[in-house]
Amino acid sequence: MATFTERMAPVLVLWLAVCLAGTWAVDRGNFKTCDQSAFCKRQRALKPGESPYRALLETMELTNTRLTLQLINDNNKVRLLLELYRLQGNITRVKINELKPLKPRYEVPDVLIREPPTEPLSLLSQDENGVVLSLGAESQRVIISARPFRLDIMEGRDVLMSLNSRGLLTFEHLRMRKDTFSYKVTSTVASVWDNVKRVFSSQADPDAEKKEEADPANQAETTKEEEEKVEDGMWEETFKSHSDSKPNGPSAISLDFSLPGVEHVYGIPEHADTLRLKTTENGDPYRLYNLDVFQYELYNPMALYGAVPVMLAHNTQRTTGIFWFNAAETWVDISSNTAGKTVFGKMLDYVQGSSETPQTDVRWISESGIIDVFLMLGPTPKDVFSQYASLTGTQSFPPLASLGYHQCRWNYNDQEDVRSVDAGFDEHDIPYDFIWLDIEHTDGKRYFTWDPHKFATPKDMLQGLQDKKRKLVAIVDPHIKVDSNYKIHNEIRSRGFYVKNKDGGDYEGWCWPGSASYPDFFRADMRAWWASMFAYDQYEGSMENMYTWNDMNEPSVFNGPEVTMHKDAVHGAWEHRDVHNLYGLYVQMATSEGLIQRSGGVERPFVLTRAFFAGSQRYGAVWTGDNAAEWDHLKISIPMCLSMGLVGLSFCGADIGGFFKSPSTELLVRWYQAGAYQPFFRAHAHLDTPRREPWLFGPENTALIREVVRQRYTLLPYWYQQFYHAHRTGEPIMRPLWVEYPQDPATFAVDDEYLIGRDLLVHPVTEEGARGVTAYLPGKDEVWFDVHTFQKHNGAQNLYIPVTMSSIPVFQRGGSIIPRKLRVRRSSTCMEHDPYTLFVALNPQRTAEGEIYIDDGHTFNYEKKEFIHRRLSFANNLLSSVNLAPDAQFTTRSWIERVVILGASKPSKVTLKTTDGQVSQVEFDFDASMSVLTLRKPGMNAGADWTVMLQ
Repeated sequence: MATFTERMAPVLVLWLAVCLAGTWAVDRGNFKTCDQSAFCKRQRALKPGESPYRALLETMELTNTRLTLQLINDNNKVRLLLELYRLQGNITRVKINELKPLKPRYEVPDVLIREPPTEPLSLLSQDENGVVLSLGAESQRVIISARPFRLDIMEGRDVLMSLNSRGLLTFEHLRMRKDTFSYKVTSTVASVWDNVKRVFSSQADPDAEKKEEADPANQAETTKEEEEKVEDGMWEETFKSHSDSKPNGPSAISLDFSLPGVEHVYGIPEHADTLRLKTTENGDPYRLYNLDVFQYELYNPMALYGAVPVMLAHNTQRTTGIFWFNAAETWVDISSNTAGKTVFGKMLDYVQGSSETPQTDVRWISESGIIDVFLMLGPTPKDVFSQYASLTGTQSFPPLASLGYHQCRWNYNDQEDVRSVDAGFDEHDIPYDFIWLDIEHTDGKRYFTWDPHKFATPKDMLQGLQDKKRKLVAIVDPHIKVDSNYKIHNEIRSRGFYVKNKDGGDYEGWCWPGSASYPDFFRADMRAWWASMFAYDQYEGSMENMYTWNDMNEPSVFNGPEVTMHKDAVHGAWEHRDVHNLYGLYVQMATSEGLIQRSGGVERPFVLTRAFFAGSQRYGAVWTGDNAAEWDHLKISIPMCLSMGLVGLSFCGADIGGFFKSPSTELLVRWYQAGAYQPFFRAHAHLDTPRREPWLFGPENTALIREVVRQRYTLLPYWYQQFYHAHRTGEPIMRPLWVEYPQDPATFAVDDEYLIGRDLLVHPVTEEGARGVTAYLPGKDEVWFDVHTFQKHNGAQNLYIPVTMSSIPVFQRGGSIIPRKLRVRRSSTCMEHDPYTLFVALNPQRTAEGEIYIDDGHTFNYEKKEFIHRRLSFANNLLSSVNLAPDAQFTTRSWIERVVILGASKPSKVTLKTTDGQVSQVEFDFDASMSVLTLRKPGMNAGADWTVMLQ
């Protein structure tokens, strides 16, 4: 019989979860402010302009690939080592560490895809005040000033970026605690030894004592630590009922960056805030610390589930990026000399000839580790995306089916429920690709298992989906139920693979199963073992159409400080505080590897993660976590996914309808319309909400949802092509307007509309009861076509668009060609061989171009050149298809069944010429009122060369 504790565990967990959820709103008291985080409070108290750091120019060493230089803190004589590298692709790397740390400090592994290749540095000039180095291209140079230490990157006469210009560099050196026995023994022995040395050396050399005192190296060894005051929180810290033992003492680092000419900065997700980052002088800094935050608040800098320490800065001249390569808790302060100035104030400055250049200052503060920063110098937005991708990789190329629609809730009750929901989609003629199972599908929250009563024959369920060419996702969370009858737990424990507590035992906390331990994913052997558990013979009931969702991987610990793991928990040689923001990345990495291995390396994986870090884009998709059924949460999903895309995480979406609470019918329909035009398209809902499958809101609303889901499926060829492009280049799929219109300031703060690739502009309706929206159409000499009505509009204007409940304003850029598949079937796989319709939108020069990309949709064979990639272009009344990858081999049964040319004039005849030289006439219709020419059944293969002539 189960013990009382085992029987009570689910009740206690539910009670904890309810307490955390509160009244459907975040309990701010569960999460620290900067003032409650000792190192942040300590660093933020420092005043600008009082830097104690000086560069010791006589220690400079310059090789072909790097410069090293010692810095000294004149207050305590501790020395640091600065390393500077010029990297390929216009990136500069700056590293600062202690010259002689008491023990090694953490440097982040596994995130960079390789050791970044360097380029030569050369010395231009040097004097007692500093040195000037050449960065090669376009008269770029680095100036290092000695007293106080400062580093400027210049191009011509312009300063692109300055480091420590405000004097906020801090490096808390590792030290021994003064009130410990070992410190007293060490310091006593040291002073005795110093006295012995002095006696012998003074006998040999009467001036030795004076020389020793004068030697700065010795001053560094015998620091003025005694004079450094010990502040609260340096050696231990409490938050609520939790204590953090801090055995290594204070170890925080900080550095400021100045960005002259910049008023707009972006990135550092994840925050529920605007796309353009706000200044933080009057509140908390933006926080990067992966946390499980129940129904988060909007428009504030609180930490959420993921952390990517990358910021982009943009103005009309240049885009740059800062990648702060640190996985510890981090706070980012932003200030600006133009913040708070009204438009009138700025005009007054202009009229009065005010000489103040706009400037944004950014300060990064991390709890531990080293300073390791990559300065990505652009100059264009796409250069910065390429630079960041060269460091951390690009978005993984997902299976085509994962770009379709996903149906999820916590929870589908049993196999019959899954069968019934699946049938409901067919009955209501709504396509979908994936149905999802949350934690209740398992045997008592034991992952890799099935509830023996509700999911007794999972392979039958999966086969039923497979027969319809559909798939399933099952959740696998990284908290493992402590239960000696559970194989996974026993294996991890016997191999010693759990994270340890500060006393060396297995770390335990509370999560969904009750008492749980946490696998140490920082160990390569643990990750390899975890990956092996996804093999079909290990994960009972799994099949090739089953994929994985990693939730709660911040990691979430219900009874831990800030609902996460204690910072003094131990991963081998490192404390959890050093590595925290990497945990989720490693969970997704190991899971993704497991899905690849189970197919012998043939099939592409699909893994969704809630927690993430820089580099997570290589392993799958992300979503915005536990949102709510509120209009503002629908609105915020746009800037949240735009911010993630800017830092490489293109496969992003939000729970359609909101996870918590119940949406009004209007909100639900509007959310489907927005979600259908975001990369990851999934509906999800909380256990306590009423069911909300798309057909439960009356026939009218079912029809509205059906229509927008079908729009998604017609556009899958374009979405897939965008993912291929993102995988190859690192460019975002869902992107802010300024990425494509970098010299148009009107685009810089827009975050209620966006582009998909270059060619589709989407302005979702996010206001309750809206009768119209105003969309900004960019591009002075451009035109945009409404994709629903084919109405043409000029660029560089704010366009008012009347809307009804069926409206989702989407525009195709004049000058583009977009492939669609208009025969929508029950799933994307059913549409594999269907024909294409090409939508050709002419620009004012009457030209257009686009691409078509086709492969098998699910394997890695595209890496072996098994794909079709073609350029489609229209000019001089000729529409042609040319092979972009002559060395690639792939065949398709799909053909071109229709070409729709927007902004056309009526031809007298249309002919098709194919590769074999055959010429045939093509039927056409022309709508003179809309200038739309439709070519009917031209019939050429989508992978062939051909030319269509309008005469």
